[in-house]
Amino acid sequence: MRSPKVISSLILRKLMPLLIIAYIMAFLDRTNIGMAKERLEIDLGISATAYGIGAGLFFLTYALSEIPSNLIMHKVGARFWITRIMVSWGIISACMMFVQGEWSFYAMRMLLGIAEAGLFPGIMYFLTQWFVRKDRAKANGMFLLGVSFASILGAPLGGLLLTMEGIGGLHGWQWMFLLEGVPAVFLAIIVWRMLPDRPTQATFLTHAEAMDLEARVAAEEIAGSAASGTHRLTGIWKDRQILLVVGIYLSHQIAVYALSFFLPSLIGTYGVLSSTEIGLLTAVPWIFAALGAFLIPRHATTGTRGRKIITMAMIGICAGFTLGAVSGPIVGLIGFCMGAFCFFIVQPILFTFPASRLSGSTLAGGIAFVNTIGLLGGFLGPYVMGYMEDATGSKFSGLWFVVVVCAIGAVLSFFLKYGETQADAGVAESASAHQPSLRN
Repeated sequence: MRSPKVISSLILRKLMPLLIIAYIMAFLDRTNIGMAKERLEIDLGISATAYGIGAGLFFLTYALSEIPSNLIMHKVGARFWITRIMVSWGIISACMMFVQGEWSFYAMRMLLGIAEAGLFPGIMYFLTQWFVRKDRAKANGMFLLGVSFASILGAPLGGLLLTMEGIGGLHGWQWMFLLEGVPAVFLAIIVWRMLPDRPTQATFLTHAEAMDLEARVAAEEIAGSAASGTHRLTGIWKDRQILLVVGIYLSHQIAVYALSFFLPSLIGTYGVLSSTEIGLLTAVPWIFAALGAFLIPRHATTGTRGRKIITMAMIGICAGFTLGAVSGPIVGLIGFCMGAFCFFIVQPILFTFPASRLSGSTLAGGIAFVNTIGLLGGFLGPYVMGYMEDATGSKFSGLWFVVVVCAIGAVLSFFLKYGETQADAGVAESASAHQPSLRN
């Protein structure tokens, strides 16, 4: 039987490419309106405030649907539910091409939120069933490379598709929504055929390896849940650590989506630039985001390390956005690169904290709860950016709101801790030891 380290690396190689591609498409389809913002204003008369509301409404319906979606996935399995999510969001994203004005824009964004709800927290929960705690931040970070890759590829691709203006009697933004939405439906077929629900269903693991992995994961969940005292979904509201995670994640998501939806228009103020040039420059900070996700989360092997890394990364986001708000094009873009580098250092580590305190359906619902409240930041960030732009005439004024909330998130991160103490770790080892031995 292969060692746990070898098995963990094998699982990363087998599962992660498919999950990353799925999330690339998801993030691309939820944020591609950033490239279309100026054209929607010209062609449909959608103001900056209306655009910010529409961008944020996705997260309102997405958030409200998160917990039910994750609880259903816990019952029916990841393969079926992720496939359903992908088919739904692919069709609705492509139908964004039929938007006629503000109200149809709002309606389609809300439908897209309902369709895509559960993908991210569902995969976060899915990964808790495949990786023990010390490997989980690394796995989460690898998965979140999908966000960075989507933004790296999406901005130049969106800029290129916008040049299809007039072909077939369609606007460039209509082609963009169509050609970026349909591939999700085809990828769903591959997910259905290739994604195993749990280790014991994986063809690349022996039965003994799969049973041993499931036993080790279960032992950690039992120990963490016992130490935290949170055994039911209703108890999450009383768990101070979970509420801390929610607060930090809310501030983090405000920053991520403020940049995701408004970076193209911010870069557009740097000079006379074509849509392709804006797309290429928009991709630069997301290259740094990918580097951060790849290099740093793997070092968060304990709760203490994770807390320190999160605090430093939140401070880095504050510093980066401050540079972006006060500096010219070169230093400002460097600031956005600094902030983006820290984005996916925070997120993969942060989601290991609920997994250290909850188990079973409570863990599935708890992760969804964290994402539900946190994603209100996906509404607040774009809304405040759009409102401040209309109120002040400056596209950069909303960045100060982001700096303030991320500073609050940095302060909250000082108080994070895992569900298990040093003594509790022994409980997990003891529980694992009492599982039937499957090692050769």
